[in-house]
Amino acid sequence: MDFELSPEQAAIRATCRTFADEVVAPQAARADAEAAFPYAVVGQMGQLGLFGLPYPASVGGVGADFISYLCALEEVSRGDAAVGITLEAAVSLGIAPIYHYGTPAQQERWLPDLCAGRRLWAFGLTEPEAGSDAGGTRTRAQRQDGHWLINGTKCYITNAGTEISAGVTITAVTGAGAGRPAISALLVERGTPGYEQGPPYRKLGWHASDTRELRFADCRVPEANLLGRDGGGFSQFLRVLEAGRVAIAALSVGVAQACLDASLRHAQQRRQFGRPISRFQAIQFKLADMATQIELSRLMTWRAGALIDAGRPAGRFAAMAKLHAAETATACANQAVQIHGGSGFLEDLPVARYYRDVKINEIGEGTSEVQRLVIASHLLGLGGSVSALIGPEEPG
Repeated sequence: MDFELSPEQAAIRATCRTFADEVVAPQAARADAEAAFPYAVVGQMGQLGLFGLPYPASVGGVGADFISYLCALEEVSRGDAAVGITLEAAVSLGIAPIYHYGTPAQQERWLPDLCAGRRLWAFGLTEPEAGSDAGGTRTRAQRQDGHWLINGTKCYITNAGTEISAGVTITAVTGAGAGRPAISALLVERGTPGYEQGPPYRKLGWHASDTRELRFADCRVPEANLLGRDGGGFSQFLRVLEAGRVAIAALSVGVAQACLDASLRHAQQRRQFGRPISRFQAIQFKLADMATQIELSRLMTWRAGALIDAGRPAGRFAAMAKLHAAETATACANQAVQIHGGSGFLEDLPVARYYRDVKINEIGEGTSEVQRLVIASHLLGLGGSVSALIGPEEPG
């Protein structure tokens, strides 16, 4: 059993660490304060090949493995969680459905630009009445004269409304299935009549990330825009979200590491009672607990990622990784503010932003409660009893 990264994986991680320190982190406070989408940073990530990391060169990708992608995502998120979620949503939720289920024509049309980061694709699953109960999708699509006629609303969708957004994969009820409505996945290009993006949400955190509602009113797309088979959307997005949860775990590890790094610096610089506060056991215990939980989360994330690279089922370990990493990140952000004291409550320091950014990790792409249900179902052999409980898709 080898816990070390390969030379290739380590090189990608080192490159992304430098990029995070020199490019991502310096712009984070300004982008957060202005709620400004980081177009320049996204362009540079595209030049580095980050959007195409886990996809083969045959579709425009880099041909690296999933672990490499997780390492890149951790480092980018350590610099700025809003940039991290932009990358994660584009790669795990935007590209993945088209790569796994798209026809050769669909892949040829979209994947080169998406893998290069020149365009972004979104994933529209969550609805006002279908969050954790994703099987409760109410958006409808009917065949009509060689087209699909779509009506419905999606909410909390990331990367759909930027200047480089190309379109969205949505889920919609297209008929009746065995025991539940037949849900299919459809590709909707930006600019299609009847497809409207709402204004950006005012959010607690991730201010520089694009998140908004999408509305479809008699939106007509070609029948060929069906992704995969008719009625296969439910199983498709379960697979997509399995890998997406591991990616969110990596994002959480990155933010948690940023909290620890900031706390270590502050604890060695801040003096009270004539010595650095790092000399006090109470602070040392906080730092030790943070470091231990971060390392556990990172190893759990890599464990799940290794299963994905091996083509093996990763559901239980994906849920464990997301659950532990997301809750670890929240705990580390809380302790980072505590260690910084009064200054941690001010927006002058990044730990205040970490504290605001991190909570959504326990909600997006499956709440912590849903992850516990998934884990328990595996332990108890309950199979598909929680298959409809996959959790909110966005933000996250």
